[in-house]
Amino acid sequence: MRQPDDTGPDDTDPQRFQTPALRPSLKTANLIGLKGRLNLRSGKKGARSTQAFPKLVTSHWKPLMPAGLTTRPPKGPTASDPTLSEPLGTSVSRGAMLATVAAAFGTYFCVYGFRKPFTAGSFSDSLWLRIEFKDWLVISQVLGYMTSKFIGIKVIAEMPPRGRARGIVTLVLGAQLALLAFAWLPRPMNVICLFANGLALGMIFGLVLGFLEGRRCTEALAAGLCTSFIVADGVTKSVGAWLLDIGISEAWMPAAAGGLFLPPLLLSVWALSLSPPPDQGDLVARSVRNPLNRQERWSLYGRYAFGLTVLVAVYLMVTVLRSLRADFAPQLWSGLAVDVSPGAYTRSELWVALGVIALNGGAIFILNNRRAFFVSLFTCMTGFVLMAATLLSWRTGLIGGFTFMVLIGLGLYLPYVAIHTTVFERLLAMTRERGNLGFLMYVADAFGYLGYVGVMISRNLFGPVTNAAGGGEPLTRDESLLAFFLTACWLAVGICGVGLIAATIYFAGKRPRPAVAMATTVAASDAGREAIKRSP
Repeated sequence: MRQPDDTGPDDTDPQRFQTPALRPSLKTANLIGLKGRLNLRSGKKGARSTQAFPKLVTSHWKPLMPAGLTTRPPKGPTASDPTLSEPLGTSVSRGAMLATVAAAFGTYFCVYGFRKPFTAGSFSDSLWLRIEFKDWLVISQVLGYMTSKFIGIKVIAEMPPRGRARGIVTLVLGAQLALLAFAWLPRPMNVICLFANGLALGMIFGLVLGFLEGRRCTEALAAGLCTSFIVADGVTKSVGAWLLDIGISEAWMPAAAGGLFLPPLLLSVWALSLSPPPDQGDLVARSVRNPLNRQERWSLYGRYAFGLTVLVAVYLMVTVLRSLRADFAPQLWSGLAVDVSPGAYTRSELWVALGVIALNGGAIFILNNRRAFFVSLFTCMTGFVLMAATLLSWRTGLIGGFTFMVLIGLGLYLPYVAIHTTVFERLLAMTRERGNLGFLMYVADAFGYLGYVGVMISRNLFGPVTNAAGGGEPLTRDESLLAFFLTACWLAVGICGVGLIAATIYFAGKRPRPAVAMATTVAASDAGREAIKRSP
């Protein structure tokens, strides 16, 4: 009788197991690894396959299993599918999940109060090295934020759950101290303070996201989290503009705004720390999420290198445009010839948030992980189609400035939020890979902000944009920024459209490896029982 070995046909080839003695194990392998359907409820065939299960795993697949996973078969009924979520039930109530998403929303909403209010100021009365002072502030903060993202690739991927809440509070307090130093130090020395501010804030999103990932409702939870920074982007600018209107100086305004947001942030972090862990149904439906060491991180990336690199490139371009729109909103509104009150920033972002949460949060209703993944890529493509339609409508005069800012924001945030909520989440779920969402997000974020820094520096190195229709005369600062933004949007539509098509074709040929599918399903059952025991 031929024994399974590491030579000959591929591990996924059914011809590898054709002897009568191994047929029960073959059926188990097909059900779990190839067809994605595990049913250990009852029946003679089910019992026979269950008895053959440990022998098959230990003799053939154990060398391929991730470290630390058990080879015991699940006891009793389990959820059904590595790629199709059909949970048996849940020990976590809807009320607990609503409280969790509310706490996550409140936490990251308040974090923006330490990051974005300074952008409401113009800082237009000074130059340094022929570059406007506000550009220096934005570049400095983004450099710190980008550096934090690269550090976070390791820190967030390895962060144990018990350290998340404490880490959030520590980093926020550090960011507020940097804002106080910004007020005390003279220009241009205080530029370095915004670098420290960005360095502290850059890892907080990954810590908050860690409370939400790996659940059947992760898309809805993450959509709620992402809504926080869409709405907060407008609200914190409104708060900054209001503080300036009541007489607070541009130097002290960022620290004053941070002081206003600190008490609700502490309350939200406390509430977030009480959130229950994923239950057994979550673990089986979406796979176990584990910390990753260096070798495991880059082994995961290497297995899907082309597709992940394309997605990171798409995310890079979206991050650049989304950041330009956020950090230079007053200048873009001015270039559009729209007079804005402090409340206009909030109103525009509320419309964007409503559209984004409706389209991205709805992914929880797609139980099949593979189908949900490709639907999320289609959602990204929809955003770029909307951007193209908005740009054409603006050029032909069909829409005004306010509508343009809302629709272009919706087009940008659809792919931006889809990658946060669904793309990487369902990629891990459908492939059953050992990993966590924080690692993939921080790889994308790090390169996204690196691209933004490059754009900011290059935009200032090149001269002002000229108006060809007006005899080649230089445009105003705000008109030049708007022209740059519009050109970058057109480039993103073309490049990212092609990239998403390539990514779709690439991942269409990827299937979960049988060994990983079986091992993670068994581990999810064991981990689920332990999680339920630990949950309040």
